Amino acid sequence: MFNYLFGGNNQLKKEAPKKAIVSLREHIALLNKKQQHLQNQMEEQDKLARGSITKNKTAAKTALKKKKTYEVQLVKILAQIDSLETQLTSIENANLNLETMKAMKQGAKAMKQIHGDFDVDKVDSTMDEIREQVELGEEISDAISRPLGTQEVDEDELEDELEELQQEELNNKLLETGSEPIKDPITHKMPDVSRLPQVWSKPENQVSQGKDEIEDEDEAALRALQEEMGMV
Repeated sequence: MFNYLFGGNNQLKKEAPKKAIVSLREHIALLNKKQQHLQNQMEEQDKLARGSITKNKTAAKTALKKKKTYEVQLVKILAQIDSLETQLTSIENANLNLETMKAMKQGAKAMKQIHGDFDVDKVDSTMDEIREQVELGEEISDAISRPLGTQEVDEDELEDELEELQQEELNNKLLETGSEPIKDPITHKMPDVSRLPQVWSKPENQVSQGKDEIEDEDEAALRALQEEMGMV
């Protein structure tokens, strides 16, 4: 009753194959010793018969009888050893198969717990949803990356305008250094003067008036010097 309540029978079932294997191995070892003893006895009786064949035929005959008796026993021992070894191999294989099945059963139970309520249809449905979301994400990314507006820009026109700006900048630098501007390589005309920086210049009357003032100052200085030297 105690073993039934606390699983004693199951424990005995688990230990039974191991005990049987141990018992069989021990008995096979004992029979092997018996086999070796019988073989030694047979060799001894054979030597005795050979040594007595010319001296005492009765002793030789008795030795041969004993040898035959040992041979019969040896045959039985060998048969028993063969049977026990066959049984031992079968039990070991059966026990190995049992342990293998237990391991496989535990593995199947673990796989069942892992999979749970999943089945092929649910997995396929989940994968379809993932693909749809990936495609939706790509469409959203393309839409965000698309330029706003529909106005198209003429690339040739942009290139012409860029070259004009480069030529204008070059002409401005040449004007600063006092060199002659280069004709526009695109239109083969002089650049638009309105785009060039304006250089401030004095009116002609102001220029002539300035020259007269400078000459009057020089004349006055010259007369003052002549007066000091007594030349006037």
